[in-house]
Amino acid sequence: MDLLFNATIHTLDPELPLASAILIDRGRILAVGQEDELLGTFNDPDERLDLRGRVVLPGLTDAHLHLQYYALGLRKVDCETDTLAECLGRVGARVRTTRPGEWVLGHGWNQNNWGLASPEGFPSLAELDAIAPGHPVYLTAKSLHAAWANSAALRLARIGADTPDPKDGRIMRDESGRPTGILLESAMDLVRGSLPEVSVGEIAEAIAEAQPILWRMGLTGVHDFDRRDSFIALQMLHAEGRLKLRINKNIPVESLEHASALGLRTGFGDDVLWIGSVKAFMDGALGPHTAAMFQPYLGEPGNRGILNMDAEQLFEHGRRAVDVGLSMTVHAIGDRANHEVLNAYEHLRAYEQEKGLPHLRHRIEHVQILHPDDVARLAALGVIASMQPIHATSDMPVADRYWGERSAFAYAWQSQLQHGAHLAFGSDAPVESPNPFLGLHAAVTRQRVDGSPGPEGWYPEQKLTLAEAVGAYTRGPAYAANAERRLGQLTPGYHADLIVLERDPFTCDPDELLAMQSYATMFGGEWVWRSEV
Repeated sequence: MDLLFNATIHTLDPELPLASAILIDRGRILAVGQEDELLGTFNDPDERLDLRGRVVLPGLTDAHLHLQYYALGLRKVDCETDTLAECLGRVGARVRTTRPGEWVLGHGWNQNNWGLASPEGFPSLAELDAIAPGHPVYLTAKSLHAAWANSAALRLARIGADTPDPKDGRIMRDESGRPTGILLESAMDLVRGSLPEVSVGEIAEAIAEAQPILWRMGLTGVHDFDRRDSFIALQMLHAEGRLKLRINKNIPVESLEHASALGLRTGFGDDVLWIGSVKAFMDGALGPHTAAMFQPYLGEPGNRGILNMDAEQLFEHGRRAVDVGLSMTVHAIGDRANHEVLNAYEHLRAYEQEKGLPHLRHRIEHVQILHPDDVARLAALGVIASMQPIHATSDMPVADRYWGERSAFAYAWQSQLQHGAHLAFGSDAPVESPNPFLGLHAAVTRQRVDGSPGPEGWYPEQKLTLAEAVGAYTRGPAYAANAERRLGQLTPGYHADLIVLERDPFTCDPDELLAMQSYATMFGGEWVWRSEV
């Protein structure tokens, strides 16, 4: 039995929001309150830790993260640069230390930041060929909905002028029909099949190496959206006792029939690793202009994005899922995509009621822009808004440029909260940094690190209070994962997952959030991270 005392403890428990001491026994919270009352009620603790006035919060959860991609991405070239030249320089440096013929992989480029004059604003394969003539190069965009490859990579993938566009994807081409090296959406799969295979063991080790980075950021849990190999790797780590994050594992819609045949249900597993929802994709992303919109992108009169399916098709997936007790979650960014998902969920709610099935906790991932008529529908249908506040500050110049006045209904967290929807915040890492304090800053300021677009922030009516934002990284993800009775707040009986901070995010200047990190992180009563300072 351990006692943490002399602290400012934000429990997020409405019954006792503030305390100064917390008692932990066998990985769970035994009691919360004042030091004197706890010592007067319980036996002497085995260990007493004076936190010297530091601040304690429940461990934070990233409600949308690609753990395998993030972990492996830490080993790739960082292509998130302000200029094309800087990106090419980083790739060139990696080429010089890589044996001829081996792949050079990178992630994070965003052509919208480079101001390129080429058609549609994308870089070309010739620029990669010039620095890597003897290496296949494959660089995924920040959005993960586009990729940039050189000629060697296209040859290995057998992509040429005669290669047709795959369903729900596009091979960008020049005026003569030759590929430019840019692959959108499902066209990326054409190259993925040629990439060197990464073993499950390598994935497990990469995740293990990434855990301390996440603990230092204050994370004790994630909702993972990677696929089969990630799930196997997580099970390996868990069996070895090395998985020290609580993982809500989502299933790709392509695996729905297998999951159904095995009888898997939402919630199956244990308190460390359990099944979440069935994940489907409705559209693309804002970055490559593939998010499905009702009206064209500004300046692109023929482009309304890519809609992968309509409401009826999504309902069929949902019907098969709820029949076996699996909830649904759907990637939807554009207003048309979100509209179709909400229509499908409306039919699914009616189906659940008609069949006497449980009212499952369905989600929409991103909810980046809604038609005004759809703003209140998530709450009305009991659909969780799984959103990423850091996307707003990252995307706002592009949203203004290509969505224009429609952006008033983009990244609308406060609107969702006011209508009564549950918010669950994440990062979509490696699309953005998984650092939740960056997300908290974005949520309460709607400003970039440099203070742009101004003191009031971007569409300031959508800002959240710090309490609302912290709730979306704690209680919100717990609810979305059907774990609100064991996670998300510091309450007796709940898991002892908590973080210790040097400053109080509830009282500090919002800009201080940008440099904030965990002084110490506890998972299940065990200190997994402690600052050496």
